[in-house]
Amino acid sequence: MKFIDRTKISVKAGDGGNGKSAFRREKFVPKGGPSGGDGGRGSDIVFVVDPNMNTLLDFRYNRKFIGKNGGNGDIKNQYGKNAAPLLIKVPTGTIIKDEETDFVLADLTQPGEKAVICKGGRGGRGNAKFATSANRAPTFAELGEPGEAKKLILELKVLADVGLVGYPSVGKSSLISAVSAARPEIADYHFTTLTPILGVVSVGSEQNFVMADIPGLIDGAAEGVGLGHDFLRHVERTKIILHVVDASGLEGRDPVEDFYKINKELSLYSKKLAKKPQVLVANKIDLPSAQENLPRLKELAKKENLPFFAISAATKEGTKELMQYAYKALKEQLPEEEEEVAPILEQQDPEAIEIKRDMSGDFVVCGKAIEKLTAMTNFGNDEALRRFQYIWRMKGIDELLKQRGIKEGDTVHIGEMEFEYKE
Repeated sequence: MKFIDRTKISVKAGDGGNGKSAFRREKFVPKGGPSGGDGGRGSDIVFVVDPNMNTLLDFRYNRKFIGKNGGNGDIKNQYGKNAAPLLIKVPTGTIIKDEETDFVLADLTQPGEKAVICKGGRGGRGNAKFATSANRAPTFAELGEPGEAKKLILELKVLADVGLVGYPSVGKSSLISAVSAARPEIADYHFTTLTPILGVVSVGSEQNFVMADIPGLIDGAAEGVGLGHDFLRHVERTKIILHVVDASGLEGRDPVEDFYKINKELSLYSKKLAKKPQVLVANKIDLPSAQENLPRLKELAKKENLPFFAISAATKEGTKELMQYAYKALKEQLPEEEEEVAPILEQQDPEAIEIKRDMSGDFVVCGKAIEKLTAMTNFGNDEALRRFQYIWRMKGIDELLKQRGIKEGDTVHIGEMEFEYKE
């Protein structure tokens, strides 16, 4: 199966149902009062972790999700039915971002975990809700509130305890194949592994951990060169890094130089990533040329204060001891410091109103409350229109428009509605 770890989708929550304008028409009740019921709430968009999923492949072909609208209100104060949430299944380790702001909306790491990303619209109120001592027979009802809509970026970060890093062809795939049931493609050319491979390593009865063979890094990866960010995104969540180098240097590479180059890329991408515990693993010691580099690599490990293991993934020499050490280190590891919480976006006062001009010179009235009122007003009803005009005046929008230089006949936009301005 092709591994998809980043995709874009659009979601739209359901609109609220319309309120009903109706009056009681019962026998022996000649002058029944208003009896229109409220509309139901629209469907929320809810993301839920499905442990049976391991890629975002399903979203390659299905990129638009729309929730159901709430039911309309009815006579005799009958409320419309609330729409059930629209559940969107994602794999464990999915991060959901707002495409427009790049703000993280949810980080889903546990099976069954849920996150409401878009809320369904509130149902419009029926005319029974607008009855007052001054107006006992209102003829208008609200339309349903539109549901929230967002364009999202979904990113999948592999959840593994131990991550293998190193240049292409140093033997990471061979190592994970030797110590787990994972069977990645193995060949003597670069970038055999193009996607993360997960393997469960068992070191005893009920003693196991998850190890990830992640695509090889190259110079400039932190800037996105090669597999770049696609690789580094997955390393972020590992608890321990096994830094694998080719001790044989068969391809003319210097394993000591490679070590420093890889760590440079890790630190450029994330300071937190650079601080993760590392184990220096010298692979391919079964080859004669490896013996020349082993003393230098041991000296490197001593200098950097790193645990050192010399192994051969091909013959499995030293792999058992390495895996036992990794398991023990995981058990002894202290909990990681909590990540810095992303700054909370400043909440706009819903009653605040701002007047802007668009590219064509039209006036745009912005404000959560006034946009909501506009969307829920039935302008085909005279009484609803009068109520809208009254609230418009009370909010002082006429004065704000005049301050911006509006003239008779100019166009005004509020949400999806367009008006011609008249004194």
